[in-house]
Amino acid sequence: MTTTPPLRLTHLDDAGHARMVDVTAKQPTVREAVAVGEVRCSPTVMTALREGTVPKGDVLAVARIAGIAAAKRTPELLPLAHTIGVHGASVDLELAPDRVRITATVRTADRTGVEMEALTAVSVAALAVVDMVKGVDRSAEITGVKVVAKSGGRSGDWHRPEA
Repeated sequence: MTTTPPLRLTHLDDAGHARMVDVTAKQPTVREAVAVGEVRCSPTVMTALREGTVPKGDVLAVARIAGIAAAKRTPELLPLAHTIGVHGASVDLELAPDRVRITATVRTADRTGVEMEALTAVSVAALAVVDMVKGVDRSAEITGVKVVAKSGGRSGDWHRPEA
């Protein structure tokens, strides 16, 4: 009978306490992560977004800048995230019929990946959208935040299989 060894979580020490993983011995490599998410909105909000008539102003511009700023501040928000150089970050927002689609792409040349930075960028961009439209639509909903691709590092390239 073959047994599977227990899963070792790298963010826990031998006593089971949280720790920051030591990446000192890793070599810096170019790394990229792409994350996506959506904000579902009412038809009224989607019309206002298309027409640029949301009372608080340019929702997409504010969300884009908020997402980029968030990617750069991820270690301040996630206590075990490493401080790394974010060398590139883009946040794209697309208006679909009933939602705002958000895609963040973050790049670095460092010792650890940028998945958390990409997820943080999408999450904060989505929060900015909700904040700016909540006066028109209290039911705006953030959904589907996830990493869809990453490249670089020891584990190499990964792409989320399409459902």
